[in-house]
Amino acid sequence: MVSGIQKEKAELFLKYHQDKEILVLLNSWDPGSSKLIEACGYKAIATTSMGIAASLGYPDCEVIQLSEMIHVIMGIVNAVQVPVTVDIEAGYGNNVNEIIESVTKIIATGIVGINIEDSIELSAELIDENEFCERISAIRALSDSLGFHLVINARTDSFYTSSGSTREKLAESIKRGNKYREAGADCIFVQPVWEKETISTLVKEINAPINILSNPTIGGGLPLSVRELQDLGVARLSLGSGLMKATLALIKKVANELSEKGTYNILLDGLSPVSETALAYKMAIGLNK
Repeated sequence: MVSGIQKEKAELFLKYHQDKEILVLLNSWDPGSSKLIEACGYKAIATTSMGIAASLGYPDCEVIQLSEMIHVIMGIVNAVQVPVTVDIEAGYGNNVNEIIESVTKIIATGIVGINIEDSIELSAELIDENEFCERISAIRALSDSLGFHLVINARTDSFYTSSGSTREKLAESIKRGNKYREAGADCIFVQPVWEKETISTLVKEINAPINILSNPTIGGGLPLSVRELQDLGVARLSLGSGLMKATLALIKKVANELSEKGTYNILLDGLSPVSETALAYKMAIGLNK
């Protein structure tokens, strides 16, 4: 059963994709990081599959068991008041029936949106576009049968997997994006793209809200600012695994400095000022009010 609150949050989350103001999402991985992001004023929570997997000691790409992923998602949904959308990678299933079974369990946690991608483990070959459209259509039919509008963010990995030119990757992304929209997706996620001209073309040629990833660790480019992306007409911006990777990198830097030099400079920098650290902690445990 889908509750009235879940339905209302789904409608609100869908509306965010249609507003003039770009929807900015910091991707979280547990209740604490989610509470902190919410307390910082963000309108919705999006998870990172890599972040959740890494927090439990797993690599990315559906190595983590679905039951473990669902346990984390439930904790996040119960910890925050804002809408929650989750990264389900390729759908946790080898065919439409298995994916629908997985998505049904994920919807039961109280989430209002999903991110699903058309490659498995970023292999060199994309899932057949018609097969992927069947998955999207089946998920949309499931959502309709439950009486609420699950927000489907369909990611195409043409820029990841294709060995063709930028122009060919762009054409493939546009073709797939429009087909996914027709199949029932609400938003089309294309990554990694950096150039203004490429992003502008995606916005103009795909008949759907566009999600762009700003993650400096992928692709080697520098992300455009929120204002630049909004001016280009981008509807949704997410950080993907970037926040978790930055957190892990900080831990490694602190550990290396302490073992090699016996000093704490990087840790002290991260903890300064103390008042800000204390506030962040309170926000993460829900004591920010």
